[in-house]
Parts: sequence; C-alpha cells; structure tokens
Amino acid sequence: MQNLRFKSIGIAALAVGLCLSLGTVLFPPGAQAVGSFSRPLAIPTGDMAEGQAPLPRIGDRLIPLGRTTGIKLFSPGTMVVGFAQLERTGTCPAKDGGLKMGDVLLTLNGEEIGSNEDLTRMLSRMEGEEAVFTLLRDDALRTQTVTAVYDPSLDCHRIGAWVRDSVAGIGTVTFVDPETGAFGALGHGICDADTGMRIPFGRGSLMASSVESVEQGKKGTPGQLCGSFDLVRDQGTLRENSDAGIFGVLTDKTLWAGAEAVETAPRSAIREGDATVICNVSGIERQTFDVRILRVYPEGDDVGRDMMVEITDPDLLRITGGIVQGMSGSPILQDGKLVGAVTHVLMNDPTRGYGISIEAMLDAAQNGESVLTPAA
Repeated sequence: MQNLRFKSIGIAALAVGLCLSLGTVLFPPGAQAVGSFSRPLAIPTGDMAEGQAPLPRIGDRLIPLGRTTGIKLFSPGTMVVGFAQLERTGTCPAKDGGLKMGDVLLTLNGEEIGSNEDLTRMLSRMEGEEAVFTLLRDDALRTQTVTAVYDPSLDCHRIGAWVRDSVAGIGTVTFVDPETGAFGALGHGICDADTGMRIPFGRGSLMASSVESVEQGKKGTPGQLCGSFDLVRDQGTLRENSDAGIFGVLTDKTLWAGAEAVETAPRSAIREGDATVICNVSGIERQTFDVRILRVYPEGDDVGRDMMVEITDPDLLRITGGIVQGMSGSPILQDGKLVGAVTHVLMNDPTRGYGISIEAMLDAAQNGESVLTPAA
C-alpha cells in the first residue's frame, strides 16, 4: 500500500538558462482566490516557533552534505500572486486600490492575516467597504486602502486578488555544522512561481525526502530529479530565505551521522581546475562525482554566479545528462575543502552551469537578515 504520508512531485529548485537570475521555485501548493471557494493544498505546519530564533554561529569546519530534503516555507502573511476582475462590476478592486504583484498582506483593518483562510474570513465579516491593508513591499511596510465589493451570492466582500501563503518542494542541503546543526541549502532563494519574487520568510521546516527517478537534461530542456517527501515528519526548522540560499537548523542528526567535516575555502582560494560535487541522485544515497571549475568570476552583485562548473564524471552524465533541477545546493569541493554549491544550469549545455561560493552563502547566513522599515 502506498505510504500516504509522502507527496510525489518533481523537484524544481534550480535556475535554468542564462537569462534567469534565480531558480525555478519550489513546487507551489496552489493559490486561493480571495472570496471564492477554491482552497490550497493543506500542509501540516507542526510546531515552528523555533524557526523565529536567530541562526547559531556557524563554525569553521562543515560537513558537505549533498542530501535532498523536503522544504515547506510559509510567508509572514499572504502574498498577492494575481488579479481578477469581479463578475458583478467588471473591476478589480485590489489592483485599482494600489495592490501589486508580490505584496505580502500582513493585516486587514488592524487584524493580523495568518493565512489565505484568515483573509477570506476577514473579508466575509466586513461591515463596510473600506479594507485597510498593512503590507510588505520591497522590504518596507506600507498601508494601502482597497474598496472591497460586496457579493450577495457569496454573502461576503471581495477584492479580486489571488493570494498564496506557502510553497513546498524538494532541494539539496549544501552543508551542516556538526556542532550546532546549522545548515545552508539551495544556494539561491525560494521564489514565488507567479511573481518570480523571493518569498519573505515567516516560518518553515525541512522534511524527509527520497529521489525515486531522474529525467535527464538535454539541450534546451532542463532535466529534473523526481522524488517524494514526508509531509508529516520534520527534520529541521528554517530560519531564513535569502538570495544566497535558505538557512536553518537540522534536528535529525542521522542525516549527517558518520560524515566527515572539512574546512571551507575563501572565494579567493577557488581556482580553475578539477573539483568534485556531492549529489543525491538515487534514494537517499550521497555520491561524489568529478567536475571541473571552468572559470571563477570577479566578485560582483550577481548572487549565485561566482564560478562556472562543468560535469565531467561519466557516471553522473549517464544518470542525469549533466546538471538537473534538484541538484541546486549540491556542495562543490576542491583540494579537500568546501568551496561552494551548484545553483544554475545552462539551457544550451546541461553539462555546464553556475555555482555560488561558500563564502557568499556563509555571509548571507550570518549577516543577511534584512530590517523592515516603514515606507516614506
């Protein structure tokens, strides 16, 4: 009998093509139309209070993990991911009232919005038409007023917006600190599928996962790892979703039991030449494959593209065809030291892609939290 605790999906955590700055987002559970009867996939959240705590200080010796993990991420409110005209008026109150794609709605008329359902419930019991939202836009808090429209057929007010409060999917853990369990994964942030914007962090956790099959990458078509994750059993908590990766604390020590910690190398020590990558392309097995660092780029603002790497190992090429979606976050080692992680694949050549330096990931992990400020 199938284990119903697992949800089978395609792993989509890696950017494709030179024109994209960040990866294809993790598989979204679905959006909800505010004021309609459609519902998102229900994901158990568990006790995630620990996800609000700061990340422990990360040590100098880390375990390059290379294991896939299920990831669930919740925004602090609910994100606007689309607009729709209302049938009764032919207007879109949300858009007319100044809401924008990517806005994260935090409160409505002073009441905290914790989920899509909360927002629908608040609109359904509004007595007047004025909906005053506190929202997050471009890392700044704003206030926006929308004139909601009452729909007698549904007996509630509507604003004509599609919203999403969570995403879930599978990615690769880059490193773990054996002393504290602090981890980094993906090498890029988790973005919304519709807006392409990085999702502000509210809370989240990691779940057990397993790779069941591989769709090989081909020129013009990125491949992907296909697997499953456990929606019930958590392996750790998330603490941050940044442009340089996601970070948190692993609580399941069996994930790195018996693995050896190594030194990390500064960006200045990365050189062109032979290297290795640790990947999880079958079940829960970690394997080491040969790669070559073709170029090290000057330090700049292009997060996640510190080096170009090429898969040279015939075994990995036979299994995946090169870099595929789901390998994002796979640790890269050179001269026995952890130097970075895979982040992108080139559409015209799946054997090549980009990597982020471990220095950039660690800097984001320890110093990358943004401070929210009121908009001017």
